Amino acid sequence: MHRLLNGALKFGNHVFRGKRYLFESLQKGQKPTALFITCADSRICPTLITQTDPGELFVIRNAGNIIPPAGSAGGEAATIEYAINALGIRDIIVCGHSHCGAMAGALDHPDGVEGLPFLTQWLRHVAAARGVVLAEYANAPREQQLEILTEANVLLQIEHLSTHPVVARALANDELDIHGWIYRFETGQISSFDLNTGKFREIGDLLQELPADAESVPGLAADFRRSPMIRAIRGD
Repeated sequence: MHRLLNGALKFGNHVFRGKRYLFESLQKGQKPTALFITCADSRICPTLITQTDPGELFVIRNAGNIIPPAGSAGGEAATIEYAINALGIRDIIVCGHSHCGAMAGALDHPDGVEGLPFLTQWLRHVAAARGVVLAEYANAPREQQLEILTEANVLLQIEHLSTHPVVARALANDELDIHGWIYRFETGQISSFDLNTGKFREIGDLLQELPADAESVPGLAADFRRSPMIRAIRGD
């Protein structure tokens, strides 16, 4: 705690002063460019990995970067609704990460994590992805299963996200793009789901394929259901 207090003091005395005009401008309101949904894991810092300033990202964080389907209780639905209807956000990023403890819990403890009843209930929102991974990759090494589950979970949560009326409406009106990311903190690599290949690919490779005059990066939009993993999860 002593380190945190010293850090807060350093921020007020030095960092804040260097960006004073930015922080003063934020009192007029916010206009973030994207809603960033990711895990609560302390090894992830959304503004660091995207190199953004305060005011640029609207963030939801929880164990496992989970978005319960529409109708479920929780603050995620309210935050998503506010992001789209009040802030006018047109891009949503769902970002999973390597070595995720929530995914490990879902994979290794199908009957629940002992001593963590609320986490056990929360991880039920991952069950469909876990079922597909174990069915399709039953003989794969455990670490590979964990990596695949992490990717499948991002796609599953995007599926859940699309059940929210505000999201479905924005997708139907071509007013929203959804992006699925995987961040590997041990390498600094970020991969994004590519509909053309049905795989997560390094963002540097995807950016090189965009036209020089491209004004935006294509997201998954409603077409993400073409993903083989999503089709398996949905039982198509």
